[in-house]
Amino acid sequence: MPAETFSTTTLLSILNSIAPFAMAEPWDNVGLMVGNPDQQVSGIMVALDPTEALIHEALSQNLNTILTHHPLIFHPLKTIPSNTPIGRMLKTALSHDLVIIACHSNLDLISEGVSNALAEKLGLHDTRPLTGLAPVTQGQGGFGKIGTLPIPMPSGQFLTHLLTALAAPGIQIAGRLPETIHTVALCGGSGSDLAETAWSMGAQVYITGEVKHSVTRWAEAADFCVIDAGHYPTENLVVPIFAEILKKSCATQGFTPTINITAQQNNPMQWVVLNGP
Repeated sequence: MPAETFSTTTLLSILNSIAPFAMAEPWDNVGLMVGNPDQQVSGIMVALDPTEALIHEALSQNLNTILTHHPLIFHPLKTIPSNTPIGRMLKTALSHDLVIIACHSNLDLISEGVSNALAEKLGLHDTRPLTGLAPVTQGQGGFGKIGTLPIPMPSGQFLTHLLTALAAPGIQIAGRLPETIHTVALCGGSGSDLAETAWSMGAQVYITGEVKHSVTRWAEAADFCVIDAGHYPTENLVVPIFAEILKKSCATQGFTPTINITAQQNNPMQWVVLNGP
């Protein structure tokens, strides 16, 4: 009979089997952000970002564990004033015995990670990473993806397809948009630095978020289409996929925790469109 609860340490072990923490980039901070590793997991809330609203959402559902892509603690903290956003979150988490865990660049790098979620949503075939890992460790893991659409799409149809997939009201484009699109490269989140790699690998368009101004000028000069679709829309697609992978991984270990996906978290960036001249 499946067990109802298990320890945070066991959860960390399961997460490590999905997206090894050792894969994380040196600049990153992953794993246990706050909480007692010996605590029993009563339920898990999965989301992209650690926020005060998310903490209260988890508490309202009696879930004592929060799993996010972006880490609650990214840079070392010298002080923790309780009247700041990070201070309030830490105070609330600690006072309610919450556990907060992050899988960041390690979730980016696995083959079923962030960019793969976007590639699958767009229906890309024959995908491979833009930057690879050693085959002996993670097979097709790496940052970004490049692949092909089932059939070439006119540019207008492709943009509609992209906006629908992202549930986004708009995007920004630098460089020339091809009339017909077949080969697509992408990197969920802040992948501006991989634009030239995508171009060199034969992509016709490159989709990512937070594109640097210098990269937009490079795209303009190279006659290559770079699409800034936003950080949140290009990454949030992985949340339900990650939750489902975790659920299956827990089940193989004999655990059946409640695993909920946030119902309240939305894109923090809002589009403002002028009506009229």
